[in-house]
Amino acid sequence: MKKKVIYAVLFWVAAAATYAQTQTLSSWKFKKSGDKLWHQATVPGNVVADLFKNNLIDDPFYSDNEKKLQWIENENWEYTTGLICDKTLLTNKHIELIFEGLDTYARVYLNDSLLFSADNMFRAWKVDVKKLLKIGGNNIKVVFESAVKKGKEKAAKLAYSLPEGERIFTRKAQFQYGWDFGPRFATCGIWKPVRLVYWNEVKIESLRYLIKSINDSIAYLDFILETNSSVTDSFQFSLGQQKRNDIKVPAAKKKKRIALHPGYNSDTLSIQIKNPKRWWSNGLGEPYLYYYSATVLKKQTEIDHSSLSVGLRTIELINQEDSVGKSFYFKLNGKPVFMKGANYIPSDIFLRPKSKEYFFAEIAVCKEAHMNMLRVWGGGVYGDDEFYNACDEHGILVWQDLMFACAMYPGDKDFLDNVKEEVIQQTKRLRNHPSLALWCGNNENSEGWFNWGWQKQFNYSSKDSLEIWNNYKKLFQELIPTTIKTYDQKPYWESSPAIGWGRKESLSSGDLHYWGVWWGMQPFSVYKTKVGRFVSEYGFQSLPALSTFKAFAPSQDWNLTSIPVRGHQKHKTGFETIEAYMARDYKIPKDFKDYIYVSQLLQRDGMKIAIEAHRRNKPYCMGTLFWQLNDCWPGVTWSAIDYFKQPKALYYSLSNLYKTQLVSVNENLNSFEIKCVSDSLKDFESQLRLKILNFKSEVLWEREFKVTMTHTKVTSLVLGKKELPLFDSTTSYLKIELGSKKILASDYYFFVTPKNLKLPQTSINIKKIDSKTIEVSSGFFAKDVYLFDENFEVTLSENFFDLEAGQKKRITFKSTDKKQELKLKVTVLNNL
Repeated sequence: MKKKVIYAVLFWVAAAATYAQTQTLSSWKFKKSGDKLWHQATVPGNVVADLFKNNLIDDPFYSDNEKKLQWIENENWEYTTGLICDKTLLTNKHIELIFEGLDTYARVYLNDSLLFSADNMFRAWKVDVKKLLKIGGNNIKVVFESAVKKGKEKAAKLAYSLPEGERIFTRKAQFQYGWDFGPRFATCGIWKPVRLVYWNEVKIESLRYLIKSINDSIAYLDFILETNSSVTDSFQFSLGQQKRNDIKVPAAKKKKRIALHPGYNSDTLSIQIKNPKRWWSNGLGEPYLYYYSATVLKKQTEIDHSSLSVGLRTIELINQEDSVGKSFYFKLNGKPVFMKGANYIPSDIFLRPKSKEYFFAEIAVCKEAHMNMLRVWGGGVYGDDEFYNACDEHGILVWQDLMFACAMYPGDKDFLDNVKEEVIQQTKRLRNHPSLALWCGNNENSEGWFNWGWQKQFNYSSKDSLEIWNNYKKLFQELIPTTIKTYDQKPYWESSPAIGWGRKESLSSGDLHYWGVWWGMQPFSVYKTKVGRFVSEYGFQSLPALSTFKAFAPSQDWNLTSIPVRGHQKHKTGFETIEAYMARDYKIPKDFKDYIYVSQLLQRDGMKIAIEAHRRNKPYCMGTLFWQLNDCWPGVTWSAIDYFKQPKALYYSLSNLYKTQLVSVNENLNSFEIKCVSDSLKDFESQLRLKILNFKSEVLWEREFKVTMTHTKVTSLVLGKKELPLFDSTTSYLKIELGSKKILASDYYFFVTPKNLKLPQTSINIKKIDSKTIEVSSGFFAKDVYLFDENFEVTLSENFFDLEAGQKKRITFKSTDKKQELKLKVTVLNNL
């Protein structure tokens, strides 16, 4: 008996479309090229996840399985699905097959006819398939070629080698080739949805808005509708405001008669909004959104419609020469804003699809930490639509890198043409989002060329060097900014950072990646003096929660020398660097659980010094974005939140460090400088209270001062050391509080390093208040109280906090397992 090819089949029951209709193709099979047996596939998805779901490989994250699965990247893979079309569907004039994302080199066939060949995972691919579809069964097949092999083939054609090998020739997520925070899985797959769109007369291709002018009384906007028409005819362009809970939407709609001709058309409809509400970033006001819907009608019959949200705001990048160098800061609605946030990487190495709820929860976590900006890093992918929607809703501005990182790229015509189409598509997709603040050409490419020794490493001739740099200029100084400017009005920044951290000018001009700490092994204290105009990258590693180690290593391997643990540290000297810094400030624990705990305190301490230094130097410095917010796998990295969404000590500290008001101590030889920072747009008078206490929380000294808080200037109070009474610096601390009727900001300052503190042994009392609340207290000052459950992941309203003697602190919590009652345990630095 002859074997039949098995593939997924989708049945279509559809009427001829009076308006554009969409169906999603999600039932697929896959196999390795050359194999006979097909397996169930998940689309959107990728081949590694599909292999794992079908029990064809072991868990890619467990132990050292990553190494054992590198064979996958060298194979070709096939995906297939089927369509059964009826006569009615085929009566539509246009039937378009749209692949929103193919990773990366793929040939797409319909009924054995080649539709197109894809070579860029950051592009969508669309083709009209009406002439190729037939009544009854149809087959779609996608054949993926190894991106690794294709990249090596292209690299071999060059007369010289470019840094980073085969990855730079492929328009593919660069971090999939391995990075110092994640594994190498240069995978493939249909990573975004596949849709069949059928229409007859007119289809809306895009809807955008432009703010022509805005003041407190009125805003003037243009809505630009781009359509694809198959007829020459007259239609109506109707624009209406959609309902939202807090406003009454007028019933009237703005309408315009438009004359369309076959092909692409562009029409503009102008509107006014009286007493407009501005969109503000988190901490400055409401990120207010208006919602509009555009409709194309013919004789009152809807042909197609589209909708978008509108944020009324202006955004400017101010990069001007001044007395010390060149400024770098953002103006939002005409106001200079200090940016507080983090660098954002893809949340999964396998780019598995995430829901709207996932992204809204992820960005809500940033909002709760008082962030107002995320930098989407250039070695990953452009974010999902729902990521930017969540940023719009939560008031988180986005610094958007284009997807180029830490390398030099080719400049041949095919590569440039491919990138140009990528930039057009991504610019048109993202330009409507009020959260989008900046387009940035690349991550560290310019710095790498000038500071990383590539010319010597690759022995470039003068001719080769000139060609490579000219290719850089063609891409990042010409093609990309020119293309973006054609489709969007937002500012463009060529490369982040502007100047490498090893050069003196990096501290006075543009943005800065400061890696003297970590890479340069400089002490944390250097952050106090190495302050740039906008510090867009800096960081320090820590170990993730023990529950994360459980996901990839058995308990007998919970140590820094085991194969699973070493394999999940991708920095060559990562553990050695952590331990070197730890020895400076802490007693190094022997127990692995305690080591995790102290590593997180160490990371937090370093980032606290950096963030406070950046904020203290406002307005010279106007931004701080640490590396990195999140993880793409369960590993030892620079993240504040690990792969399983367990917050580290660093994350918990942000609610204080990024708060609208900040108090900070800078110790000098003979004095303490108390700095009071406010990002509020309103000036106000307040009270500053200082106390020195011992570990029994007995007051040894106290003072109170009146301070004036302003948006543009940091308030400074100098306290001479001779003004203070004698006290034991190893058993005392300084408590700072800002606020009159309520505390706006507070902090504890310790006079010696943690290893030199003489912390008393103490017991932490935990009292259950209700199913989601506990109360904690201690008889002595308790430093860095860490609450956890050994069996379940738990997120608390506060953690890794200091607790004064006799103080009662209430903590709310939520667990991943709602059925089980938490059995919270505690670690405190006093008792290590």
